[in-house]
Amino acid sequence: MACCRAASSAATGPRNGAPRRARLRFPRFTSSNLEHNLALVDALRAVADTKGVSVAQLAIAWVAAQGEDIVPLVGPRRRESLSEALGACDITLSAADLALIEAAVPTGAGAGQRYPQQTMGELDSESAS
Repeated sequence: MACCRAASSAATGPRNGAPRRARLRFPRFTSSNLEHNLALVDALRAVADTKGVSVAQLAIAWVAAQGEDIVPLVGPRRRESLSEALGACDITLSAADLALIEAAVPTGAGAGQRYPQQTMGELDSESAS
Protein backbone atom coordinates (compact mmCIF):
# COMPACT_ATOMS: atom_id res chain seq x y z
CA MET A 1 0.00 0.00 0.00
CA ALA A 2 1.92 2.87 -1.39
CA CYS A 3 1.35 5.29 1.31
CA CYS A 4 -0.38 4.02 4.38
CA ARG A 5 -1.12 7.61 5.27
CA ALA A 6 -3.06 7.97 2.02
CA ALA A 7 -5.65 5.59 3.32
CA SER A 8 -4.84 6.12 6.98
CA SER A 9 -7.92 7.49 8.68
CA ALA A 10 -10.06 6.14 5.90
CA ALA A 11 -8.71 2.62 6.29
CA THR A 12 -11.91 1.43 7.84
CA GLY A 13 -14.05 3.90 5.92
CA PRO A 14 -16.30 6.55 7.37
CA ARG A 15 -19.24 5.37 9.43
CA ASN A 16 -22.51 5.34 7.50
CA GLY A 17 -20.68 6.49 4.36
CA ALA A 18 -20.11 10.01 5.68
CA PRO A 19 -16.98 11.35 7.37
CA ARG A 20 -17.17 12.66 10.90
CA ARG A 21 -17.85 16.38 10.99
CA ALA A 22 -14.30 17.18 12.19
CA ARG A 23 -12.81 15.42 9.15
CA LEU A 24 -14.66 17.66 6.72
CA ARG A 25 -11.97 20.32 7.04
CA PHE A 26 -9.33 17.88 5.75
CA PRO A 27 -8.92 17.77 1.96
CA ARG A 28 -8.85 13.96 1.87
CA PHE A 29 -12.43 13.84 3.15
CA THR A 30 -14.06 16.38 0.87
CA SER A 31 -15.95 16.09 -2.40
CA SER A 32 -14.34 14.03 -5.14
CA ASN A 33 -11.29 13.30 -2.96
CA LEU A 34 -13.52 11.36 -0.57
CA GLU A 35 -15.12 9.38 -3.41
CA HIS A 36 -11.71 8.55 -4.86
CA ASN A 37 -10.24 7.55 -1.50
CA LEU A 38 -13.25 5.40 -0.59
CA ALA A 39 -12.77 3.56 -3.88
CA LEU A 40 -9.20 2.81 -2.72
CA VAL A 41 -10.58 1.53 0.59
CA ASP A 42 -12.99 -0.70 -1.33
CA ALA A 43 -10.09 -2.08 -3.37
CA LEU A 44 -8.16 -2.72 -0.17
CA ARG A 45 -11.26 -4.31 1.38
CA ALA A 46 -11.33 -6.81 -1.50
CA VAL A 47 -7.77 -7.86 -0.61
CA ALA A 48 -8.63 -8.00 3.11
CA ASP A 49 -11.65 -10.19 2.37
CA THR A 50 -9.48 -12.74 0.56
CA LYS A 51 -7.36 -13.02 3.72
CA GLY A 52 -10.33 -13.06 6.08
CA VAL A 53 -9.17 -9.93 7.93
CA SER A 54 -10.45 -6.38 8.33
CA VAL A 55 -9.17 -3.46 6.27
CA ALA A 56 -7.64 -1.96 9.41
CA GLN A 57 -5.83 -5.21 10.22
CA LEU A 58 -4.51 -5.45 6.67
CA ALA A 59 -3.27 -1.86 6.78
CA ILE A 60 -1.50 -2.45 10.10
CA ALA A 61 0.02 -5.70 8.85
CA TRP A 62 1.22 -3.88 5.72
CA VAL A 63 2.98 -1.25 7.83
CA ALA A 64 4.60 -3.99 9.94
CA ALA A 65 5.82 -5.70 6.74
CA GLN A 66 7.74 -2.60 5.62
CA GLY A 67 10.84 -3.49 7.60
CA GLU A 68 12.11 -4.32 11.04
CA ASP A 69 12.79 -0.64 11.65
CA ILE A 70 9.13 0.25 11.03
CA VAL A 71 6.59 -0.03 13.85
CA PRO A 72 2.87 0.46 13.27
CA LEU A 73 1.29 2.82 15.77
CA VAL A 74 -2.40 2.46 16.41
CA GLY A 75 -4.63 4.83 18.32
CA PRO A 76 -7.99 3.18 18.84
CA ARG A 77 -10.73 5.00 20.67
CA ARG A 78 -12.47 1.86 21.87
CA ARG A 79 -11.31 -1.39 23.47
CA GLU A 80 -12.90 -3.37 20.61
CA SER A 81 -10.83 -1.43 18.10
CA LEU A 82 -7.68 -2.21 20.07
CA SER A 83 -8.53 -5.92 20.01
CA GLU A 84 -9.08 -5.72 16.26
CA ALA A 85 -5.78 -3.87 15.75
CA LEU A 86 -3.86 -6.40 17.83
CA GLY A 87 -5.23 -9.13 15.55
CA ALA A 88 -2.93 -7.72 12.88
CA CYS A 89 0.00 -9.20 14.81
CA ASP A 90 -1.13 -12.64 13.65
CA ILE A 91 -1.19 -11.72 9.96
CA THR A 92 1.74 -12.70 7.77
CA LEU A 93 1.81 -11.10 4.35
CA SER A 94 3.51 -12.93 1.51
CA ALA A 95 5.20 -11.19 -1.41
CA ALA A 96 2.05 -11.97 -3.42
CA ASP A 97 -0.12 -10.35 -0.73
CA LEU A 98 2.07 -7.24 -0.75
CA ALA A 99 1.81 -7.08 -4.55
CA LEU A 100 -1.99 -7.29 -4.34
CA ILE A 101 -2.06 -4.49 -1.79
CA GLU A 102 0.24 -2.34 -3.93
CA ALA A 103 -1.99 -2.96 -6.95
CA ALA A 104 -5.10 -2.04 -4.93
CA VAL A 105 -3.58 1.14 -3.49
CA PRO A 106 -0.57 2.20 -5.57
CA THR A 107 2.00 4.66 -4.33
CA GLY A 108 0.57 8.15 -4.36
CA ALA A 109 -2.97 6.97 -5.15
CA GLY A 110 -4.65 8.86 -2.33
CA ALA A 111 -6.39 12.08 -3.38
CA GLY A 112 -6.14 15.33 -1.43
CA GLN A 113 -3.56 16.66 0.95
CA ARG A 114 -3.36 15.36 4.48
CA TYR A 115 -4.11 18.74 6.05
CA PRO A 116 -5.54 22.07 4.84
CA GLN A 117 -3.07 24.14 2.79
CA GLN A 118 -2.29 26.58 5.60
CA THR A 119 -1.40 23.75 7.97
CA MET A 120 0.66 21.92 5.32
CA GLY A 121 2.94 24.95 5.06
CA GLU A 122 3.71 24.72 8.76
CA LEU A 123 4.75 21.05 8.76
CA ASP A 124 8.30 19.93 8.17
CA SER A 125 7.37 16.24 8.23
CA GLU A 126 5.03 16.54 5.23
CA SER A 127 7.37 18.35 2.88
CA ALA A 128 9.97 16.81 0.62
CA SER A 129 13.52 17.24 1.83
